[in-house]
Amino acid sequence: MNTTPRTLPLWQVLICGAVIVSLAMGIRHGFGLWMQPMTQEMGWGREDFATAIGIQNICWGLFGIFSGMLADRFGAFRVMVVSALVYAAGLWGMANATSPTWLALTAGVMVGAAQAGTTFAIVFGIIGRNIPAEKRSWAMGVVSSAGSFGQFLLVPSSSYLIQQIGWHQALVVLAITMLMVMPLLLGLREPAFADGKAPVRQQSIFQALREAFGYRSFQLLMAGYFVCGFQVVFIGVHMPSFLKDQGLDPQVAGTALALIGLFNIFGTYAAGSLGQYLPKNLILTGIYVARGVFISLFISMPITPTSVYLFSAAMGLLWLSTVPVTNAVIAQIFGISHLSMLSGFVFLSHQFGSYLGVWLGGWVYDRTGSYDLVWYGCIALSVFAALINLPVREQPILRREVLA
Repeated sequence: MNTTPRTLPLWQVLICGAVIVSLAMGIRHGFGLWMQPMTQEMGWGREDFATAIGIQNICWGLFGIFSGMLADRFGAFRVMVVSALVYAAGLWGMANATSPTWLALTAGVMVGAAQAGTTFAIVFGIIGRNIPAEKRSWAMGVVSSAGSFGQFLLVPSSSYLIQQIGWHQALVVLAITMLMVMPLLLGLREPAFADGKAPVRQQSIFQALREAFGYRSFQLLMAGYFVCGFQVVFIGVHMPSFLKDQGLDPQVAGTALALIGLFNIFGTYAAGSLGQYLPKNLILTGIYVARGVFISLFISMPITPTSVYLFSAAMGLLWLSTVPVTNAVIAQIFGISHLSMLSGFVFLSHQFGSYLGVWLGGWVYDRTGSYDLVWYGCIALSVFAALINLPVREQPILRREVLA
């Protein structure tokens, strides 16, 4: 009797997963465009908006752990259906927010929880269970690139919608757009979970967690991912306001974020592909070194449309390039049985960094009228992350057989 679990076709996983991640991430990357129109109309401070987005990132990380556990146990399909519905509801609620508290509940808690079930950790778990190990890093790079394509497509689209129909209605349009992923979710319904039972696993959840958190390379990956979250979310959320403070047209910010998305398509794909041939710890170290160099150059030069576009293109190559490499290392070290859950824990660290980056940006600006201190912090963190990724080992962990 053949007990090998059936798997989804590679093309089906990549197409359906890529489109879903593209929409979910594309919408998320454009939230910085709402900061000024919302805060100005509602009379809120930038710290209020930044706090809501910070809560979103923390909830994304926290719910990501439990979404990962459920997806590893029952399959990703059910988790993704519920998450897509909550995502749409959160966007609609954000459009109707009347106070910072309501904004924190909708744009923060609801959208953050929904992102946990529609983005990388869940889809990477599907990739791990359905795509051979030799192609995983590449496949994760493809899906990560799709998230970047969503940014390239939806950030300028969001900017256009805000200008044409106002920020309220623009959010409603995005809520409706999010519901369009429903038919695609059927393409990610895994046969191995068709009866509601998970394939036999070598370890329990607690055994897997004890092993991972006691392993030095896992700890270092979490610390590095914290830095990644701090940098990209600070830049993504505060860049539009930073550029307006420099006297640049708002369209420059929309173009800058779109360029980040465009070049990130190539950066994430390249990183995922290189992960099949080069040591992944060195790839991660190189990414953080390059980030520190580009940020240093950017803030030391006059801020002009040209310098903004060059910086955005350079950062775009590095934006989510850590994602496929980091998750491929996790799969390679620990296997695929608890991949979504372990990816969720590492991503939680990323989201703590995201929260600190977006909140600190608003806090520092409201008190100093400048983002300079946070830019300097990004440079220092680049050095830290580059150094701690050097000792990461990606060889499969040697474990004793767990008796049933």
